[in-house]
Amino acid sequence: MSLKYWTAVSAAALAAATAPADAKVVGDTIILGAALSATGVYTTDGGHTKKGYDFAVERINEKGGVKVGGKSYKLQIVYYDDESTPARGAQLAERLIQQDGIKFLLGPYSSGLTTAIAPVVEKYKIPMVEGNGAARELFTKGYRYTFAVLTSADQYLAESVNLAADIAKKNGRAPSSVKVAIDVENDPFSLDVRLGVVETAKKHGMQVLIDDRLPPELNDMTATLTKVRAVKPDLLIVSGHAKGAATAMRQLGEMKINVPMLAMTHCDSAAIEQKFPKEAEGTLCASQWEAAMSYKDNLFGSASDYARDFKAKYGYEPPYQAAESTASVMVFADAFQRGGSFEPEKVRDALAVTDMPTFYGPIKFDETGKNVAKPMVLLQVQKAKYVPVAPTAYASGLFEYPKPGM
Repeated sequence: MSLKYWTAVSAAALAAATAPADAKVVGDTIILGAALSATGVYTTDGGHTKKGYDFAVERINEKGGVKVGGKSYKLQIVYYDDESTPARGAQLAERLIQQDGIKFLLGPYSSGLTTAIAPVVEKYKIPMVEGNGAARELFTKGYRYTFAVLTSADQYLAESVNLAADIAKKNGRAPSSVKVAIDVENDPFSLDVRLGVVETAKKHGMQVLIDDRLPPELNDMTATLTKVRAVKPDLLIVSGHAKGAATAMRQLGEMKINVPMLAMTHCDSAAIEQKFPKEAEGTLCASQWEAAMSYKDNLFGSASDYARDFKAKYGYEPPYQAAESTASVMVFADAFQRGGSFEPEKVRDALAVTDMPTFYGPIKFDETGKNVAKPMVLLQVQKAKYVPVAPTAYASGLFEYPKPGM
């Protein structure tokens, strides 16, 4: 198998460079490494992740770089294509650390690949900051070197269950009368999404009538959607990354199935509001970030400033996968400066006490490496726009119920 390699630094330069034994620094450049999905099922989201990383590097370098020990350093990233395969991701993390001498890793896309790489960085005591692995498993293993800027996966769609309970009460129904259907991909991220939904539904005494775990790829959801048509749930939960969101939206339309509430992950990266405008209307979408939020920092300005500048460069509105990836690079830059060192253990210790505002939201890690400062957001597709509707106490928009067509 040939090695697929993207890089901003030539392999020859990396091999020839002399650097301190405790860091991968070439001259005045700090080299970060990442295994990302340029091919395979996660190609779309891997692309968003890479753009988020690159956008941060470009902006930080434009603003004078990272100051460590009185000297300014630029950032660059070495990339390999993990082919959307966890085993390949772990192999490439080993290569980055062992062969390329990289001492600071940025995370891959997806929980599956992140859970494969986390033991590698733990083994070599190499700090990794990631924004696209939200699996609960990442925060229950006692890992010391993995830091996640995003909210954990079990919270992605739990708020939609709370919202269904509120709607039931407003309509004079007991929350326990709400019927829930769950269709998720059988991967670590989506299974954690499911876990949060199940736990929250149980808290309200709701009935989970369908609880299907679907094979990877999610090319066809006909069988499970046929069951949805039969049981008529009040709330349908779907999680399967960008491809799963697109497949569900397409087949719900083809099979003429509608539900009062539909909640999904990866709506924006699948562009459901553009590709399936009729079917998408009224859909609830989990989001780590939204450009309308009031978050801001000194590097990018406000969340809306970030969105404007990202669109100007890449030609489309940034999905949260890009935003959280940009924030990951910012966290590393902040830790280098506060730690005043390129020694991995000192950088790890600086990461552990991170407490910073960003355009993406506040970032503060607990002892497990989880960001405990930023809540999830539920957006609803309203006239092809994403409107924040939950948590209701912080929402700028009003939830429209039921979904059109009911």
